[in-house]
Amino acid sequence: MPDIAPRTRTAFPPPPLVAAALTVAGLVLLVSGATTPQLVTPAKAALALLGLGLLLAGASRLGKLWAGPGFDVVFWSGAAWLLLLGLAIVCLPWLPLAEDRDVASTVAAPVFATPTFTGEHPLGTNAFGLDLLARSLYGARSSLLISLSAVALGTVVGGAIGMVAGYFRNGVDRVVGIATNALLAVPPLILLIALATVLQPHLGNVAFSLSLLTVPGMVRLARATTMAHANREFVVAARAMGATRSRVLLRELLPNVLLPLLSLAVVMISVLIVAEASLSFLGLGIQPPAPTWGNMIAEGEDRVFEEHPHIVLVPGAFLFLTVLAFNIVGEKARGRWDSRSVKL
Repeated sequence: MPDIAPRTRTAFPPPPLVAAALTVAGLVLLVSGATTPQLVTPAKAALALLGLGLLLAGASRLGKLWAGPGFDVVFWSGAAWLLLLGLAIVCLPWLPLAEDRDVASTVAAPVFATPTFTGEHPLGTNAFGLDLLARSLYGARSSLLISLSAVALGTVVGGAIGMVAGYFRNGVDRVVGIATNALLAVPPLILLIALATVLQPHLGNVAFSLSLLTVPGMVRLARATTMAHANREFVVAARAMGATRSRVLLRELLPNVLLPLLSLAVVMISVLIVAEASLSFLGLGIQPPAPTWGNMIAEGEDRVFEEHPHIVLVPGAFLFLTVLAFNIVGEKARGRWDSRSVKL
């Protein structure tokens, strides 16, 4: 038989080197797009987006090589953003930030300064010379504190009502169902505007108003989960052994209801962040000079956004990334802990 010539093999770099190269290249392009003053804004954005895409692609490959094929770079990116934002909020008193709300101390500060990322005002200033980075972080603290408080209150109240309705059923279930449907029949924005006109716009009242948006969904989820477990063997055994109703609810049913409620609560945080920003944008939430993302975006009215787009884009980016991160983390949690489709 004729000799078969050996095939030439093309030498490809090993996967770890390719992943590392993509990560480094993406990081370089991202930093270059953010810090190069010679580029116009569209070119900066395009370069930064290209760098972000390469960075995520490289990080995804590195993560799969390290943790296996189940590594989800989008989930870990969202979790990293929330962790970074949380650390920044906790460390706010010790961060070297410029003034965020005292207009009298920023008389000599530049107004509408554009983002430079390396100067005294990395994300620019507003019409009063207040630093947008400091205002965005303090706004994040207000928005997250309000949203987390509202979700916690709505989860406790709605979860308790739903468990009682799902366990006792009959007349209690009918009354809870009518009340829940009545609350759902009111448009959320109309409800929030009505409450804002009656209550003073401070943190506690805003959190209470927003908590009403979470109660119906929590009631329905807790009721459905309680009904699914009410006749399980461990519940029947507990009742046969003489356990009281409160003990059955707290010791047997609550652990099974809690995880689905917590997974929905993470998703609801993003909904309430947007709702709080909407109220503040309309002037019905936390009032200036205290910063929130909503009233910061409202500063871009009357052609300000056309001339100084960073006034809106900076708080808008914080709002977008935070809501996206909570949605990603929440959906991942719901996929793991609650396989059923729950309609709010």
